[in-house]
Amino acid sequence: MYVYINIGMNKKSDKEFAGELFNALSRRRNITVDSITKAQLKDFWDQIADQSFDCRLQTFFDMVDKDADGRISEEEVREIITLSASANNLSNIQTQADEYARLIMEELDPNNLGYIMIENLEMLLLQGPTQTMRGGGESRNLSKMLSEKLKPSQDHPLTRWYRDLRYFLLDNWQRVWVMALWIGVMGGLFAYKYVQYKNREVFEVMGHCVCMAKGAAETLKLNMALILLPMCRNTITWLRNKTRLGAAVPFDDNINFHKVIAVAIGIGVGIHGISHLTCDFPRLLNAEAEKYEAMEEFFGDQPTSYWFFVKGWEGVTGIVMVVLMAIAFTLASPWFRRNKLNIPKPLNKLAGFNAFWYSHHLFIIVYTLLIIHGIKLYLTHHWYKKTTWMYLAIPLLLYAGERLIRAFRSSIKPVEILKVAVYPGNVLALHMSKPQGFKYKSGQYIFVKCAAVSPFEWHPFSITSAPRDDYLSVHIRTLGDWTRQLKAVFSEVCQPPPTGKSGLLRADFLEGENNPNFPKVLIDGPYGAPTQDYKDYDVVLLVGLGIGATPMISVVKDIANNMKAIEEEENGVGVGVEEGGNGPSPPYLSSSKRRKNTTSSGHEFKTRRAYFYWMTREQGSFEWFKGVMNEVAEMDHKGVIEMHNYCTSVYEEGDARSALIAMLQNINHAKNGVDIVSGTRVKSHFARPNWRAVYKRIALNHPNSTVGN
Repeated sequence: MYVYINIGMNKKSDKEFAGELFNALSRRRNITVDSITKAQLKDFWDQIADQSFDCRLQTFFDMVDKDADGRISEEEVREIITLSASANNLSNIQTQADEYARLIMEELDPNNLGYIMIENLEMLLLQGPTQTMRGGGESRNLSKMLSEKLKPSQDHPLTRWYRDLRYFLLDNWQRVWVMALWIGVMGGLFAYKYVQYKNREVFEVMGHCVCMAKGAAETLKLNMALILLPMCRNTITWLRNKTRLGAAVPFDDNINFHKVIAVAIGIGVGIHGISHLTCDFPRLLNAEAEKYEAMEEFFGDQPTSYWFFVKGWEGVTGIVMVVLMAIAFTLASPWFRRNKLNIPKPLNKLAGFNAFWYSHHLFIIVYTLLIIHGIKLYLTHHWYKKTTWMYLAIPLLLYAGERLIRAFRSSIKPVEILKVAVYPGNVLALHMSKPQGFKYKSGQYIFVKCAAVSPFEWHPFSITSAPRDDYLSVHIRTLGDWTRQLKAVFSEVCQPPPTGKSGLLRADFLEGENNPNFPKVLIDGPYGAPTQDYKDYDVVLLVGLGIGATPMISVVKDIANNMKAIEEEENGVGVGVEEGGNGPSPPYLSSSKRRKNTTSSGHEFKTRRAYFYWMTREQGSFEWFKGVMNEVAEMDHKGVIEMHNYCTSVYEEGDARSALIAMLQNINHAKNGVDIVSGTRVKSHFARPNWRAVYKRIALNHPNSTVGN
């Protein structure tokens, strides 16, 4: 019986690797055909499944040794490097296969014999990988503590439910009380209006329908006012930075609250509109003349046509508002905003961020119509009972003031483009001059506008520079229509970088020379974000996924810059500490010096240790922050910042497809101090982190500390 092998490798590179593995196993058994028997399959499987060091080493050696002569030549090493790099999507290593093949031969063939033996590989592998993290080599005692102290416990279901609920409330108590208050206020307003109209004469004609419509209308007034407040970013930033409200109000959830209110508005509109259109108006048309007499002061003579209610101010404004809200809500949904739908041209213009942004500005018309709708009420004549404008007055004035501040502030804070770089993975880096008096904290973000792309649109991006840097930088990944156009206009003024410079394309501003004609850029901000509060914690765990690591990069740079400043201060250089630019108090500082490490406002930095985990799928992504990684690794003499890069496209350590990459990584890092995957001094890991182990290690290393992540 013959067996066809399919081991679940779908990519072309995986299939090639599987083919090489099959050929290696066949060569060792002198099998020259492309099919094997069931007994041979079992023999193959036994060798592949054998996790012993000797068996895995022999399998790997056989894969490299193409001619089965017991020796590996440089050409064979080059081929297997190319194959391994292809299987792990490491294009940079593929292009440098010749260089890395020579490196392995230099390491394992010092006598220039032209080949290496299995004994040479064994000696290299038995040395073990170099330590990939500072302080990461836990002792056996620590491992014992991990297993004993943090092993899962078998609790009663009620105990687990109580514990989970307690942890949920500890993590979300701010959200819980705000949501409870909001829902309670809406419920109170609805009940108040319901009871009020139930006790009026109109109830005899329209019944509970009018109560439902008016109750929903009252919640709509509240929510149409509230939905503007989360968008008042300057106010929110001031409140979270300058007041104590940030301890009780989850200002960082402003966008989520905005979305929740939008859902409540949609529900309120549905109840209000359906109650009127399908119940109230038909009841008025069909009411008995005797009962309708009480309605004449509001509607005049009894209508005979449904068109009477639709053609009035109340009907027209209500219908137009519903249509405009439906457009804005639809284009704001993730399917349209993130362009997940394959809409044919020219209808594809209805999807994407631009469509979302412009449709959201229909709110100007909606609020105008809402005020008119509130003035032309059917059942209310007294002005002081027409409360719509009372709900909206302050939020509208506050939001209008915010927009004016943005326009004024951005116009008087021009920025000059200092450097532009286009990196692999469609990432555009902009380095700009810092406007005079511009202060920010690591983790905050700014809005960017480029008139060459759109004269109206502002888009938010995390700041990647640190407060002590003399420039301002953002890294922008081209994921939507606006960012694609932005990259295009800046790419036009860029050129391939000179030797030693990073990026696929690059342009630098140089004094006194012919400089590129950079597009004009305006910025607005900074605005508060959760990451800026890192300094309130003893230990910080920073986790970034792809381009989402941008705020963490700023924090890492800020910590490194302040460590350097503190060291210089210790050495008598006398570097001052700036507001918004202070770093942590490293563990090597005495308590007296740690007390001095405060901002000008008296805020003490508590951070003593930082762990940074960055995961990205593409090897080229490491180019984005290569300079920062190297700079921090060089400055961090005391080991305060522990950095970990994870390339998730590489198969996990121990997998045959990544074995050679791991070996090559160890050799190159030991010899040159540079990681072959990331191109930085920070050694990369493969696949994804074992988060349980990460959390356990941090918890045991810092048992009495406050850890923020």
